[in-house]
Amino acid sequence: MKNHWRPPLIPVCLLLLGAALLIPAVHSQPAPTTQEVVEEKIAAAEKDQSLWDLYKQGGWLIHFIALCSIGTISVAAYCGIQINKSKMVPKAKIAELNHLMSQRDVEGAFAACKSAPGPVTNTLAAALVKANFEAEEYNKTKMEQAAAETLVHEETRYMLWINYLNVFATIAPMIGLLGTVTGMIESFNQLAMGRSEPDDLAGGIGQAMVTTAGGLMVGIPAMFCYFFFRNVLHGAVADIQKAVTNMLDLFTGEVTLDQ
Repeated sequence: MKNHWRPPLIPVCLLLLGAALLIPAVHSQPAPTTQEVVEEKIAAAEKDQSLWDLYKQGGWLIHFIALCSIGTISVAAYCGIQINKSKMVPKAKIAELNHLMSQRDVEGAFAACKSAPGPVTNTLAAALVKANFEAEEYNKTKMEQAAAETLVHEETRYMLWINYLNVFATIAPMIGLLGTVTGMIESFNQLAMGRSEPDDLAGGIGQAMVTTAGGLMVGIPAMFCYFFFRNVLHGAVADIQKAVTNMLDLFTGEVTLDQ
């Protein structure tokens, strides 16, 4: 009598049924495309990327843009402290000088100017040096010339700092543009070597974009500060010129404090 081996029927059926269900499920999930892989990497990079990562991505040129940023903040802070009408055209000091000039107290006015150096006092002090009671109108013409020359010097001294803002506003975007060019050159070099994957080109393109954005982020505020403080300075200089002219008129008696 022959003994034929028979496999267990129920386990075999279950195994075949599981395989039949698994095969369609595997085929129903296609492999991710290259674009999907790139999008996943971009999402991961955006999630984990910090400001320091962006800074490092800018390459060596980003350091010069950072220096321009520090310079812009420093000069703007200095201009904000020094270049304002309340400090350049102090009303209390002008009232004091008006009184002294109406009394023709040259020595007192000169001492008051030297005790509080500033655009107004420096301008008037230069004019008082030319005062001469023996000359016609107390030598007013030469006093006005000396005041005008000193006022131009004072304006130039303040404008020197304001021009630094214009320098930063011009240089920072140019450095950013240089970073754009070098970044694109790096990407094209990768293409020339046959590397066309997104990861191969991301470094150069990232440097180009970060340096461009950094240069503009520094240049735009620097340009705004340049025009703002330049206009403040011009307005203050006009007020100083008017105040000193009025003081000289008080000195010569052409006008009085009541007028």
